[in-house]
Amino acid sequence: MIRFLTAALAGLAFLVPATIASAQPMALTPDVNDPWLVQLFPGQQRPAFTPPRTTRFFLFGKPSNQPPTTLTPEPVQLRAPGGASQGRQIDPRFLPLTVAYATRERPGTIVIDTNQRYLYLIQENGRAMRYGVGVGRPGFEWAGVHKVTRKAEWPDWTPPAEMLQRQPGLPRFMKGGPNNPLGARALYLGSTLYRIHGSNEPWTIGHAVSSGCIRMRNEDVIELYGRVGVGTKVMVI
Repeated sequence: MIRFLTAALAGLAFLVPATIASAQPMALTPDVNDPWLVQLFPGQQRPAFTPPRTTRFFLFGKPSNQPPTTLTPEPVQLRAPGGASQGRQIDPRFLPLTVAYATRERPGTIVIDTNQRYLYLIQENGRAMRYGVGVGRPGFEWAGVHKVTRKAEWPDWTPPAEMLQRQPGLPRFMKGGPNNPLGARALYLGSTLYRIHGSNEPWTIGHAVSSGCIRMRNEDVIELYGRVGVGTKVMVI
């Protein structure tokens, strides 16, 4: 008999793992009317079973029952050096525009009207690309004809001695970049210290504010830079 029971138990040992492996997952929420529960709680109110809650993981913050918040970007304001907000918008009339322009100058010539604060890139058929510019403030106006002698992307800035005398607090050298006063591009005019260049102060376009250079919005000077080459004739009137 003992040998028989031993053999039977050994057989069950092989069957149990197979049964477990083939078993279906147990229901997590039993039926409250299950006969087993009725026997455990005869004539009594049987316990209620609440389905388990799904766990959610949040990398940032805790779960919330509140609806998602829509984030609205803050309006971008132009800021002057020192952090003071100018609160100004560029006058729309100084934005780029193709216009009719009667001239005897050849296509590809640059004409800068310092009184009107416009730069014209002459096109074919009596047309021109017109850009708003900032020009020399009173006492720094000039006129003349030059050629573009050099082009530079994100140029470095070395203030000339005359400017350092007027503004001793200026840096002696500034590496090119978004905070550089020469902006994204520069077109050097002849052997002068004057340039057509971008600006980190776009709100000044349309005004007489510079020390004689012609300043443009960065996006406009980048476009102009791509349209003209070294040797381009530049007339400042």
